[in-house]
Amino acid sequence: MTQTTSPGTPAGAGATETAGHAMPANVPILILGALGVVYGDIGTSPLYAFREALHASGAVPGTGEVVGLLSLIVWALTIVVTVKYVTFVLRADNKGEGGTLSLMTLATNAFEKRPAWIIGLGIVGGALFLGDAIITPAISVLSAVEGIETVAPDLTPWVVPLTVLILVGLFTVQRFGTARVSSIFGPVMAVWFIVLG
Repeated sequence: MTQTTSPGTPAGAGATETAGHAMPANVPILILGALGVVYGDIGTSPLYAFREALHASGAVPGTGEVVGLLSLIVWALTIVVTVKYVTFVLRADNKGEGGTLSLMTLATNAFEKRPAWIIGLGIVGGALFLGDAIITPAISVLSAVEGIETVAPDLTPWVVPLTVLILVGLFTVQRFGTARVSSIFGPVMAVWFIVLG
């Protein structure tokens, strides 16, 4: 890699050029931020999925069950991210915007008359997204805090109040914007992914 700068740009403040493409110097920071914002939800899902799957087995889990379940989680995350998001979701955008309502707009614009069933699917998709957005943070934080019970069973009565306190804190700092939230969650999620690996 060679460091290139445009005329009038201070040395070290330019973009890194790789194979003829200019790459902004702050790409590592953007990647770390994306870990916190984009992959935070996907990465924390194993917290409760792992526990519930072990409970569903009914027996005391052995090494085979734990390793097999970890393998399923890793492959599920890999398939969801690479196949679902990279192959399908990221290619379906409406002027750079994504999500259920953008996809609904794309679908309705493909017809001369806007079919009511597509608008209905968009409304259902929006409702499912809203429900997911409400329940996922609560489940993720509660599952993480419940780990305290394993280390210190005496703190069990504090699990729910501590979860509520963390959720209130999270929703309070959201008003500062995605960039600031990602600067906090990025390193946390990086450590989480390393531990999970």
